[in-house]
Amino acid sequence: MSQQPVVLPRRRFLKTAAGAAAALALPQLIPGTALGKDKVVAPSERIVVGGIGIGHRGTYDLSCLLPQADVQFVAVCDVKAVRRRAIKTLVDKKYGNKNCRMYRDFRDLLARDDIDAVLIATGPNWHATAATYAARAGKDMYCEKPCTKNISQSLLLAETMRRTGRVFQAGTQRRSLPHFAFACELARTGRLGKLRTVYAHPAGMTTVSSGWLPAEPEPPKEQVDWDLYLGPAAWRPFNKKLLDGFNFEKGGGLVGGGVLEWGSHCVDLCQWAVGADHTCPVEYNPPDKNRHVVARYANGVKLVIREDGWLPLGSCPVRFEGDDGWVEAGDSGKLVLSSPALLAGRKVEEIGGYPATFHVRNFLDCVKTRAKPRANADAACYSHITCHAANIAIFLNRQVKYDPVKNEFLNDEQANRLRSEALREPWRLS
Repeated sequence: MSQQPVVLPRRRFLKTAAGAAAALALPQLIPGTALGKDKVVAPSERIVVGGIGIGHRGTYDLSCLLPQADVQFVAVCDVKAVRRRAIKTLVDKKYGNKNCRMYRDFRDLLARDDIDAVLIATGPNWHATAATYAARAGKDMYCEKPCTKNISQSLLLAETMRRTGRVFQAGTQRRSLPHFAFACELARTGRLGKLRTVYAHPAGMTTVSSGWLPAEPEPPKEQVDWDLYLGPAAWRPFNKKLLDGFNFEKGGGLVGGGVLEWGSHCVDLCQWAVGADHTCPVEYNPPDKNRHVVARYANGVKLVIREDGWLPLGSCPVRFEGDDGWVEAGDSGKLVLSSPALLAGRKVEEIGGYPATFHVRNFLDCVKTRAKPRANADAACYSHITCHAANIAIFLNRQVKYDPVKNEFLNDEQANRLRSEALREPWRLS
């Protein structure tokens, strides 16, 4: 497919043009603050950001963005008026003004040519669709996980980011934490010997489908835009439990569950450890008698998704085993290694509580340099495909085999039908 031109926002074009003109202009007095003195970032160097779907998780992400000196947050979009107002209040208080604009429809926010990047923290039902529209509008994006609802969306999302040249960072922030990164480095660089098995922790071994509850009176659109809340998902009548509870969005659509929820983090780290950011396992088995899902990569490395058998290292644990040693890590910030020699004299910083600040900073730096972030769209694509394929094996309760080159299940019509789902009109990913 031919490469399409990268959209350059008008504001960046004007910066570039102004910079070229300034190089030819006569010397002039410029305020120190405009040059970035005294820790004040020059306006031309600030990244202008908007937020889409800023609820509980999005508010946390925003708390990592706002302290960054080179960020100017200017707009929030949410289908819920109460959330729009809450974020505006928070942002206006931070900047000491009333400039944060509110939108109900994210397309209105994306139409602003002064916005460079967006934070997408809607429910998972919206992630891939909102990210695709943002890329078409020329915006870079930090997108919460799970980023996709199925295999087809994973592939389309990665292809869209490659075609448009957008910077995409999945919200799998553990890639930016030192102890997890060191554990993956040990596995990936052969320090553990020939890698044999990687282990990931799920949030459960069940799969769920979209919910349908009795109809309740629909609130006014300005209060809650139910149609936009559903977005590309199949229509269903309004019910407050679907709006505020553990709803169909969390399940990932047609087939989703705990492997996708936690796997967006844990399986992602295993993918990184194996060096599989551009591929995925080729074989997936349903839970065995120990409730372990075992997958196998083409090179023979096994991926074991299990709920039990972990050291007490906090949530989201991973373990990597090779012929010469093993390492295990979790959200406590601590590592346990088979031998102290694996540290090779290095001191690995312990940061507990899985903060996203480092991951957000990596994203912002890449917006400026146009480098690939740690959790870029290709890496997110195949870690999500791994989770979706594992969920399909659980759902069908049998082994499935996947071809990561053709991106289809081998001789399995039933599994292949579960790779995608129709989007409700008028939403499109391609």
